[in-house]
Amino acid sequence: MSGNEMKYIDEAFRDNWVAPLGPNVDAFEQDIAELVGVKGAVAVSSGTAAIHLALSLLDVQKNDVVFCSSLTFVATANPILYQGGEPVFIDSEPETWNMSPEALEEAFKDAERTGKMPKAALIVNLYGQSAKMDELSAICREYGVPIIEDAAESLGAAYKGKASGTFGEFGIYSFNGNKIITTSGGGMLVSNNTEALGRARFLATQAKDPAPHYQHSQLGYNYRLSNILAGIGRSQLEVLASRVNQRRAVFKTYKRELAHFPGISFMPELEDTFSNRWLTALTIDEGLAGLSPVDLLNLLEQENIEARPVWKPLHLQPLFQNYKYFPHGRTESVSERLFKRGICLPSGSNMTLYDQMRVIAIVKKALSSKVRCNNLENIDELSG
Repeated sequence: MSGNEMKYIDEAFRDNWVAPLGPNVDAFEQDIAELVGVKGAVAVSSGTAAIHLALSLLDVQKNDVVFCSSLTFVATANPILYQGGEPVFIDSEPETWNMSPEALEEAFKDAERTGKMPKAALIVNLYGQSAKMDELSAICREYGVPIIEDAAESLGAAYKGKASGTFGEFGIYSFNGNKIITTSGGGMLVSNNTEALGRARFLATQAKDPAPHYQHSQLGYNYRLSNILAGIGRSQLEVLASRVNQRRAVFKTYKRELAHFPGISFMPELEDTFSNRWLTALTIDEGLAGLSPVDLLNLLEQENIEARPVWKPLHLQPLFQNYKYFPHGRTESVSERLFKRGICLPSGSNMTLYDQMRVIAIVKKALSSKVRCNNLENIDELSG
């Protein structure tokens, strides 16, 4: 917490604004819109809700196709199923770990052949790193398909000086408890299409018709953010820059201490982009490191330190096993390789240097012992 949350919460209680509307909601929307440089924003109950609204606004209906990044959390694609749509998963590329322009181009060519063009392309900015938006946007423009930018993990990041989440017809942010700033639970839909945002507010408030009684002509949702939680968001937004700096400092320390070990590669930061480094992610080449990601995760767990694999690609999830997937190359699935090799180290904004060095010491010990074992094996082979 920033320490200033109670100021806005107390205001909400004092003024009796505790419902899913009120001054904090209005101000939070305005602050986000100004921060990222768009015309408007709609505060909602989650990033997932924001994606669902974006798909609704783009008229995604039953059996409509939506192209979607595969290397992401399941919440990105679930709303496609809410609408009865058909996700088609697109692989990552190695320079950002995000959607591959090559795979996207192949997916569009296939869509032309089958006569089933997508209604939208859902592009994720993984772990705070922007995708290659110039290339991806150009491809989508060529085929006349709008972009929804899932920036749930990348608030505070930028691509060529422009805020992450502002390149598509709609962008979404998440304020879940684990994000770089939090409202406990919440999300935001942003766009330069103010008319569409007005409709989003309507849909998010149970689609109540303008009548003196409760009248509803179409399906709506209970998606608006509470005025109390929006107050938390206003306070959190005040410290976003420091949170980004803290996360980047955590990443920098990990990389300085560990990048020289054989087989260790950190998630790259594309030239002319600025990652918020929401999580510090790296890959381990077991053949070079002598240690698998699972080995390292288990060693950390033995010390009561939680680390995790990177997201399991959605095309490998049982829920989505029957949907199409387009890899980066004919013989190369980047997202699958990243899943097999990738882990996320503890990366919290409030992580102390002592705690981080404790993690680093365990990783170093594990890698150093494996390097020594490999060297001894090499000596045995040479002398053998």
